[in-house]
Amino acid sequence: MRSGIEALPLDVVHLIAAGEVIDSLAAVVRELAENALDAGASRISISLYPNQWRVRVADNGQGMSLEDLQRAASPHTTSKIRDRQDLTKITSLGFRGEALYSLAQLANLEIVSRPVDSQEGWWVAYDEQGKPCQIEPAAIAPGTVVIADNIFSNWPARRQSLPPMVQQLKAVQTVVHQMALCHPQITWQVEQDECDWLKLWMGKTARQILPQILRDVQESDLQEIVWRNEGEEPPISPLFCSSSLYLLLGLPDRCHRHRPDWIRVALNGRFVRIPELEQTLLTGFRRTLPRDRFPVCFAHFYIPPEHIDWNRHPAKSEVYLHHLDYWRAQLTHAIDKALQLSSINLSDTLYFDRAGKVLKTAEAQSQYNVRRSQTTGDGQQGAGDGQQVDNRGQGAELETQNSKLKTQNSSLRAIAQVHNMYILAEHPSGVWLIEQHIAHERVLYEQLCDRWQMVPLRSPIILNQLSTAQVEQLQRLGIDVEPFGEQAWVVRTAPELLVQREDCAAALWELSLGGDLQMAQVATACRSAIRNGTPLTLEEMQTLLDQWQQTRNPRTCPHGRPICLSLEESALSRFFRRHWVIGKSHGI
Repeated sequence: MRSGIEALPLDVVHLIAAGEVIDSLAAVVRELAENALDAGASRISISLYPNQWRVRVADNGQGMSLEDLQRAASPHTTSKIRDRQDLTKITSLGFRGEALYSLAQLANLEIVSRPVDSQEGWWVAYDEQGKPCQIEPAAIAPGTVVIADNIFSNWPARRQSLPPMVQQLKAVQTVVHQMALCHPQITWQVEQDECDWLKLWMGKTARQILPQILRDVQESDLQEIVWRNEGEEPPISPLFCSSSLYLLLGLPDRCHRHRPDWIRVALNGRFVRIPELEQTLLTGFRRTLPRDRFPVCFAHFYIPPEHIDWNRHPAKSEVYLHHLDYWRAQLTHAIDKALQLSSINLSDTLYFDRAGKVLKTAEAQSQYNVRRSQTTGDGQQGAGDGQQVDNRGQGAELETQNSKLKTQNSSLRAIAQVHNMYILAEHPSGVWLIEQHIAHERVLYEQLCDRWQMVPLRSPIILNQLSTAQVEQLQRLGIDVEPFGEQAWVVRTAPELLVQREDCAAALWELSLGGDLQMAQVATACRSAIRNGTPLTLEEMQTLLDQWQQTRNPRTCPHGRPICLSLEESALSRFFRRHWVIGKSHGI
């Protein structure tokens, strides 16, 4: 960071995007907090006095000298850039030199500051032109306090046009939340009328910050991925070698939202609106969440400033990002990686209570259906007590599907079937319970997405009373359908998974009722998957587990239901009190 506040040259001033910088209380907080961050603060305290239209922001940053204080509120004065070349390589949050000058025009502005290398501080009050009108020595710890009082007092029309104060305070809260996520190493304290209103404690990454903002989200619900452009294919420019991406997302089987209000993108420490990247985040969660639910995700890009044009909007919320397609591809790759199963994001924290209930139920009922492997030589197979056994043949198909899978590398080992519905599997970190139907549904759905193929029916199927829309729908899906007399149509091809099914005609009728190709693939996978209640051999269970672990989005089925319940070894240890010390006091 440059030292010393100076006026910008006139040619640079003319290049800076003009516009209204201070248009609300949230804008006041944003601009002053950004200055505090640029000053290297690790603690920022914000005090709001809504009735007085007063904002006070204090930080423990590097502070300002008296000379800098005298120039701080003058128009287009800043310590962050010097010439027109600096506009192409902006690394600070602020650079225009307009915020304090605008505040001086709109409010009663005071600044108290002391540099970290000085023993004296100064208090300065400014007039409407940003010139010092009062200067006095002040006792203050190193850092800066900025006070804007009676904001918009000389612009009553602006006050009247602003939303109600409740909404303005909500906007202030949003600003603080955004900055805290971008700068997790900062401790934030916000007061309203001298009462504590909001506190956010510092953390190593945004993963420790988000649960403080969304109270129903725990750290164990979140997965973070850090991607760096190292050791990959030659980037577009040598400058990309210093690029990175931090991705924080809520695991789809653990948390989601009713609205798309937590799909956020940040760029070099500031939240920005880049619709293309936001859409990429939404697309990355397609068919992993329940209907009408949206993901929790935060993507923070660190990109060399030469690839960003911040000089587009005074609030710096809209930017030009070069090579946007490249960054969309990297974001998609990071999402795919984060959604994979791993022992790190299958912590027992979330599910320990539920898993404890499973153990207690098992103890009470003792209805495990354990099937020994055929390789043990006993050849025994349990009868199973499930009601729905019509899909038993599809369980057998699992023995031949995907025969090239390297099962010896599987991290899951099937050990039992519970109630002919759940597969109990041993994992290096503990025990997992997988619902067989939706796990198979996920496998089949991704296979259909990769290979949606129509095959001829051995015997054509006659469908009656199809509407024109239904016929067109089947044809859009690639199904061969032709008129066959009055109010009858003959279907000669069908999706490969449906051809051998006895209910193929019912499935085709269901597909004719509407929806896009993806919905058709979901419906086909759901109908074709192993039904709960179908007994499986140990080999069939293992094959299904191997296939499921190979999927791109193994956490949820295409309808958004969670597939796996994990019980970590640490939870088992706590449940069976293995941490207890047993000695003579126990009669041994």
